[in-house]
Amino acid sequence: MKKTSIILGKTVQKLTRLRGNGGSALPGLVVERRDPHFVRDILGKLPYGVVVVSGTNGKTTTTKMVAELFEAQGLKVFTNNTGSNFVRGVISAILKNIKISGKFDYDIAVLELDEAHAVKYSEVAPIDYALLLNVQRDQLDRFGEIDHTADCLKKVAKATKKAVILNREDPRIGKIEAKSTVYFGLSDELIGEFPSDDDLLTKHREKASRKPALATLEKLGKEATFTIGKEEYTASLNVKGIYNAYNAAGALALVKTVLPDSDNARLIESLAKIKSAFGRGETFMINGAEVELLLVKNPSAFQLSLASFVDDEHEYMIAINDAIADGRDVSWLWNVNFKGLKHVKVVSGVRATDMALRLKYDEIETGAVVEDLKAAIERFTKNGEKPKRIFATYTAMLEIRKIISGKSIL
Repeated sequence: MKKTSIILGKTVQKLTRLRGNGGSALPGLVVERRDPHFVRDILGKLPYGVVVVSGTNGKTTTTKMVAELFEAQGLKVFTNNTGSNFVRGVISAILKNIKISGKFDYDIAVLELDEAHAVKYSEVAPIDYALLLNVQRDQLDRFGEIDHTADCLKKVAKATKKAVILNREDPRIGKIEAKSTVYFGLSDELIGEFPSDDDLLTKHREKASRKPALATLEKLGKEATFTIGKEEYTASLNVKGIYNAYNAAGALALVKTVLPDSDNARLIESLAKIKSAFGRGETFMINGAEVELLLVKNPSAFQLSLASFVDDEHEYMIAINDAIADGRDVSWLWNVNFKGLKHVKVVSGVRATDMALRLKYDEIETGAVVEDLKAAIERFTKNGEKPKRIFATYTAMLEIRKIISGKSIL
């Protein structure tokens, strides 16, 4: 039966590619309906099991870090890098990599799953390890209130068979209970640099549990210093942003939990080589200008991006859309403090006027408001004297990448 499901899925996959829909989850949907146990039967046989990475912010880059750290340790890693976080998306990714004979030559699976989809996944297939990053107000029209999101992650933790790796500093993550818990965290001097969702809403911060952490981000400047166990290690990271450095501590804690005998120095060396994920800090050359593309999707992500990437050396553009994948409700922009910005050269996207109004209230000098992203990119990159950065919501980021496709990536 499994071979028949594989043949059926691969046939549908080939047909969708011929129709120009190469990233379609349709093959996964067809196989899911025919064989509900497909994922369980395939991934359940992997020697090191299944890892799920979930939480509001940082899943994509953290999943990439985890996968590459495992690969550097010699493991063959399967991951759902097709962009779909549904179970059917995982199935579609499996179909791309499995032989018709049923041979699936991997040691471990590392899956990025949204909070709600992670719960659905846990209902049909095993989770051996879960890395839970954070809980923030994100896409409220899609998932509901923040406590619902936290409840989803509690269910994921409860369903995890071996160990759950938790963000010690997040008040809603740090107190999740599971059969076996491991923590990653921040040093006392850095904790103020990472505001919780309640901090952004000017509420009193509930202190998270300060239990011992397996991996800690100790210092952050030109280099990042981590503690693994009791030993300190320093690395110059390719992935940019203070949030990525913190999530790297989570990735290290996870890998050390799965592979406790892995060499710490080698892990840090591998971590330093990892580059940002698709659309997260990629840099392009456009019209002679160096342009860095930065994804922002909720107050915390935007606030941490501003803290990481605002200086006097760059010019800035902000692109805000309100498609379903972005979240229809963009009122979250009013929970971001933009006062670190001095000037925004171009504001663009479907909700450009809303963004321009928000900047006006923080007395940020704004140049052009151009809703059309193609025209905005042309205007923004016309003068290539200064390097440039674009803060963009998810669908705006995808559209910008399509506009600048064919340009060189640095």
